[in-house]
Amino acid sequence: MKKTFFNLIQEVQKEGKCNHCGGCVTFCSAISYDALSMDDHGKPFFNDINKCNECGLCYTICPQTHELDEEIKQNAQWEEPIGHTINFTVTRANDPVIRQKGTDGGVVTAILSHLFDTGKIDGAIVSMPTPHGRVPFLAKSTKEILDSAGSHFGDSQGMYQFSKDYDTFSPSIKALSELKASPMDRLAFVGTPCQINTIRKMQALNIVPSDSISLCLGLFCSGNYFFHDKSFANLEEKYQFKYTDVETINVKDNFIFTMKSGKQVFIPVPELRPVRRPACDFCEDFSAEYADISFGGLGAEHGWTTAIIRTPQGRNVFEDALENVLTSFRLEDNPKYITHAEKKIFDVSRQKKELFEQNQMNRNKEVSLAQ
Repeated sequence: MKKTFFNLIQEVQKEGKCNHCGGCVTFCSAISYDALSMDDHGKPFFNDINKCNECGLCYTICPQTHELDEEIKQNAQWEEPIGHTINFTVTRANDPVIRQKGTDGGVVTAILSHLFDTGKIDGAIVSMPTPHGRVPFLAKSTKEILDSAGSHFGDSQGMYQFSKDYDTFSPSIKALSELKASPMDRLAFVGTPCQINTIRKMQALNIVPSDSISLCLGLFCSGNYFFHDKSFANLEEKYQFKYTDVETINVKDNFIFTMKSGKQVFIPVPELRPVRRPACDFCEDFSAEYADISFGGLGAEHGWTTAIIRTPQGRNVFEDALENVLTSFRLEDNPKYITHAEKKIFDVSRQKKELFEQNQMNRNKEVSLAQ
């Protein structure tokens, strides 16, 4: 029997597994069904149940249903333990302005800006900082890419309350709905592993608007966090800081909270587990294993970015960027640096997969006991 959005509500939302990636709503909007919508916190819901024709595609492309997993693995030439990899490297942007505005070494910003400047893309799906936190955004120029760079926090609480959440995440796929008003066919997409997973499922089915995406840039992701949770107050007390004083957040071996005063607070990632989004307990992908290129700060020194080149297309884009807008870490300064970064990524990826398996096992036991 075909599963539909009703099943997503029962199996994903009510189970606390919804990633708020926006894929189901975006597809429904792209084909003008408009049966689904998203609330202010990224949760999908029935906008007009009478418009739903029960096609079931919203269920199929959800990253938590694990449908089409084998298809997208085959398409990506996925292999153990962290997907297909062509090369690991540590780089940073040449432009000091981009390095200052961007996260880590500003590499993603530099690559996107270069793709715009050379006419390789017409737009890029990113997340834009606002006084209420990050929101999905379709950037159509180099200036808009620069405006969206880095981690930003606003003083206004706003209706969304996003400024109290870890600021890398936004339901970026939702920005694809803008394509109805301004069609584009060469888009770069920047997103978390669950969002990349959804895009690849849509591409496997050859459904709109995924046909517009020509490049997927994935972000390392240990999870998304609720810093307004009362449990976070315990960390504020333990580490003697106030979240309202935070200017930026970065993640390497630890969460790095940089205060407006310049002071930095380092908190081990496992200590933030009590304030992590529950759905992240059921995600096993740390390094965006289905992206063309994956990026993150793990394994790299301050001001540098670790990158995993995964596909021939990703390699072409990255090599062009290296010739023009990026600088590689000098291996002669530390011959073991890349190997060290690679080991860290393998270790953290393994830990996330083990946590997923344990959580899945516990959930199955709960279901069996309840029956």
